[in-house]
Amino acid sequence: MIHTDLHSYEPRGGHGLPHDPFNAIVGPRPIGWVSTRGAGGQVNLAPYSFFNAFNYVPPIVGFASIGRKDSLNHIEETGEFVWNLATRPLAEQMNASCAAVPPDVNEFELAGLTPVASQRVVPPRVGESPVAFECKLSQLIRLQDADGQSVDTWLVLGEVVQIHIARSLLVNGIYDTAAGQPILRGGGPADYFALGEKFLMRRPR
Repeated sequence: MIHTDLHSYEPRGGHGLPHDPFNAIVGPRPIGWVSTRGAGGQVNLAPYSFFNAFNYVPPIVGFASIGRKDSLNHIEETGEFVWNLATRPLAEQMNASCAAVPPDVNEFELAGLTPVASQRVVPPRVGESPVAFECKLSQLIRLQDADGQSVDTWLVLGEVVQIHIARSLLVNGIYDTAAGQPILRGGGPADYFALGEKFLMRRPR
């Protein structure tokens, strides 16, 4: 069937809908739950809804920071970060870690999570998360629009230098994605998914 009844628009002129559909179309997306430590020792933990894997060898993951956030500042200072798998059992803690708080607030403490020392990078990983990637910054790119004008978004790409996987998620040596219960970001203002299960969760204010 060829679709002829279309809602078409130029993004620069606005979408004319109750909520921007772009995020919903490009989704559901993995969550970039990123832990960092600044040069001064301050620890930060924050989720990013624009995250994915970009390369096999070497393994490279990346996330986009829309605006200058503590995570971006820390990574610029130290060149290191950790990605932690956000799971359904950890959904509320992940959500708590996205609260808009001052830089001196430790989100591990705020969300009741355990920082565990990494092996090859300085930032800690989330002890309760069954999977973590220790990463070293490979590229930091400020995005531009089609006219070459800089936008207020930075793409952070990091090489994964150490991987931690709970053995309970390895079935005959194969990683069981479903058993990991990853939560994924949907497109609505509060939409998340957990491999077929959709649930609603509002950001803290």
